[in-house]
Amino acid sequence: QVQLVESGGGLVQAGDSLRLSCAASGRTFSRYVVGWFRQAPGKEREFVAAISWSGSTTFYKDSVKGRFTISRDKAKNTVYLQVNSLQPEDTAVYYCGATTGTYYYATLYDYWGQGTQVTVSS
Repeated sequence: QVQLVESGGGLVQAGDSLRLSCAASGRTFSRYVVGWFRQAPGKEREFVAAISWSGSTTFYKDSVKGRFTISRDKAKNTVYLQVNSLQPEDTAVYYCGATTGTYYYATLYDYWGQGTQVTVSS
């Protein structure tokens, strides 16, 4: 069993940065691929970034490449998403999830956190 808790969201202005955290409990967490997704009002949950269990491989949605960075601290059982140059279209609830399957599809994730709100004003 894995429990995930996101934090770090907030209300920021366009161009600002945030660091989102996904803290996990559960001794098997290190075996999972961890992904960040986001969901804006009225829209489906979409993939943003993912990191392999080893931390050596990362994946990004094209529109966030160069602005978002995912990283993993195994000792702290935490995955981070550094989000820079935020834009109003980045406004959403950001969720982290854990999967043993393909990183891209939300339906294949086994565990989810409760989400953290990111709101970007123009």
